[in-house]
Amino acid sequence: MIETRTFRAMGTDIELLVEADGAERALDGAEQEFHRLEALLSRFRDDSELSRLNRDGSIEPGPDLERVVGMALEARQRTAGRFDPTVHDAVVAAGYDRSFERVAPEGDVAAQVAPTTAAGSVWLRDGRIELERGVRLDLGGIGKGYAAERAAEILAVAGPCLVNAGGDIAVRSGSWPVGVEGMTLELTEGGLATSGRDRRRWRRAGRELHHLIDPTTGAPAETDLLRVTVLAADAVDAEVAAKALFLVGSERAAAEADAEGTPAVLVVEDGRTVLAGGLA
Repeated sequence: MIETRTFRAMGTDIELLVEADGAERALDGAEQEFHRLEALLSRFRDDSELSRLNRDGSIEPGPDLERVVGMALEARQRTAGRFDPTVHDAVVAAGYDRSFERVAPEGDVAAQVAPTTAAGSVWLRDGRIELERGVRLDLGGIGKGYAAERAAEILAVAGPCLVNAGGDIAVRSGSWPVGVEGMTLELTEGGLATSGRDRRRWRRAGRELHHLIDPTTGAPAETDLLRVTVLAADAVDAEVAAKALFLVGSERAAAEADAEGTPAVLVVEDGRTVLAGGLA
């Protein structure tokens, strides 16, 4: 028997599925974990640990914030800067300055020019996180993947499980069919994530904007891709890889996915769907 739970957290719909009887306690624990991590990692909550770091520039973090910032910095290095947690000010300048359900879909005022590109310095040392002056962090995507993984660990005590955090998926055992662009992928372990510009978008002064920032320009990325879905070892790795591939466009993304053996589904703005990294 599969028991389920749905709720809102981290600005998205969360779905928990566990193949077990009497899994109420595990479902409660997984839901509570999402809310706990949202209270720590959300840039939209003034009292979150992340918001305090962004305000003060330095903090002695709890273990979760320290872990997620460490993951984000490692991802920045691994992707040669394509994934970068220091895009906070660029995201805000583009108009994503509040939780997405409160962002107006249309507006007459043009978005501001991002004050800086990303690649700001962040230090993890002596039990503290320190930010370069003027640098602030956005951990939205990687934080959601991290929360999905933590929730899956809790659910897995009860049985095989799947956690879906608005498209960031973490799986522990079992066999879980997941629909992606008209096909069905069977997940038994690992994670899946999608990055795209066709869901979280808005218009300002006739210009369409979205939340995926190119760190080299500090502006919403210009690419022929609508969205990228990636399968990886876990939801965090999938989130990082999907963002990194999205930024480089369909031709280079397909070549990189093939070369690295990263299973990916690329949806191009001309209507094509490209399978790469061993998918066929």
